[in-house]
Amino acid sequence: MAKYSCNHKQLCCSVIFVIISCVAIPSDSIRLHQQTTTNHATLFVFGDSLFDPGNNNYINTTTYFQANFSPYGETSFKHPTGRFCNGRIIPDFIAEFANLPLIPPFLEPKHHRHQVAYGFNFASAGAGALSETNCGLVIHLHKQLKNFKKVRKQMKAELGESGTNKVLGNAVYLLSIGSNDYFSPSPSFGSFPPDEYISMVIGNITTVIQEIYDKGGRKFGILNLGPLGCLPVSRAKNVTGGGDGSCDPQANDVVELHNYGLAMSLLQLQAQLQGFRYSLFDSFSAALAAQSNPTKYVASFNYNNNNLYLKNSPTKPLICMMSLTILSSN
Repeated sequence: MAKYSCNHKQLCCSVIFVIISCVAIPSDSIRLHQQTTTNHATLFVFGDSLFDPGNNNYINTTTYFQANFSPYGETSFKHPTGRFCNGRIIPDFIAEFANLPLIPPFLEPKHHRHQVAYGFNFASAGAGALSETNCGLVIHLHKQLKNFKKVRKQMKAELGESGTNKVLGNAVYLLSIGSNDYFSPSPSFGSFPPDEYISMVIGNITTVIQEIYDKGGRKFGILNLGPLGCLPVSRAKNVTGGGDGSCDPQANDVVELHNYGLAMSLLQLQAQLQGFRYSLFDSFSAALAAQSNPTKYVASFNYNNNNLYLKNSPTKPLICMMSLTILSSN
């Protein structure tokens, strides 16, 4: 098993599904041995527990950052896979709508060399944009980037520089990161003013995006942060402190500052980087909308054996809440 150092939690099941509504992406993908092109998308995924399909199964960490035990996975897969959900996670639905197989964990030993034609998932539950977040227990964002560079090196060996650039330029890069930097920040940053800390987190995210761009990436799908102050653990702390169990406004204020700063930084990247395209989904607003009107998206629920089970509304399923449109290049 790999162990990652500090050089350089959100434990939640995704009840909001993202789809690519315009994956008419003319991605000239590859078959490594034949070097032929097919008309399907290629996905590279970076992030935390919302996107992790099981990379943490293969590193030295604690069960707090793993989901390879019951009841995880019991709905779709009938066994735990490492996904922090009893069913599928956001990248699984994106792959389905792009007519791709499930994008596997990069660290999964059994994946085949031809898998690079479809992409890899580098995400790690508990990971942050800062390498110090949950240090040594997760695969932080910069390490995920290094793993992507390993894949690029493999592609270059098979396709050459030109072929690799063509594939990477048509691929889609999905990113969901940052929650853990605020939910479980490293004590190293305890004395930092909030605005300075937020700038560091956003700076690390945009640095990685720019490095992916420098390696050939052009199309990005990015989720901003949801309302961390409304997580059950945040509301429970409110009760413990004598409150009424409502959302923590201070935590949500920090998230809104982060989301605004991220949006502005992405606009700057778009102005600076030729051919850079992105879609930023507002997870914060979507989550609050579902919270304020849950029956619009959930037909019913039951609580059994300490597990919460939700049934989608047949008229307005959760999958319709979010639509990530990745623009195709013409």
